[in-house]
Amino acid sequence: MRVLFDTSVLVAAVVEAHAMHGRAFLWLKRAKAKEYEFLVSSHTVAELYAVLTSLPLSPKISPGTAWRLVHENVGTVARTVALSASDYESVVKRMAERGLTGGLVYDALIAQAARKSGADRLLTLNADDFKRVWPEGASAVIVP
Repeated sequence: MRVLFDTSVLVAAVVEAHAMHGRAFLWLKRAKAKEYEFLVSSHTVAELYAVLTSLPLSPKISPGTAWRLVHENVGTVARTVALSASDYESVVKRMAERGLTGGLVYDALIAQAARKSGADRLLTLNADDFKRVWPEGASAVIVP
C-alpha cells in the first residue's frame, strides 16, 4: 500500500504539543517501519519547514531544528513525488474550472502528487478540503 502524507499530518506527528500528535505519530511510526510505502509531495517538504518555523510555540522551533525534523522524518524515509510544470498548469486549470480559489491550490498540488504516484491513501487532517479539490479521489482521503 502507498500512503501519501499531507503536511498537516506530518506537523502533528513531529510536534508533541499538537492536539492530533498521538494519532499522527502512529502513522509516521508505521511508515518508518516500512509497513507501507511512505510518500510526500515535493511541495510538502517546503511547506513542512515553513509551518514548523512559524508555529506559535514557546520556545519557537529554530530553522536548524526544523531542518532536522524534516530531514529525519521525511528526507531519509519517504519517497518524494515531484510535480512537473504541466502538473502545476493542470492543477490550476482544474481549480479554475471548479471555481475553487485561494490556498486550496496547495491541497490540490498535494492531491496531484497522490494521483501521479498512484497512492492508495492520502492521509490528512483536512479531509473536506482534499475532497473538494480531488472529488474523484475522495475514497482515498483518510484522517488518522
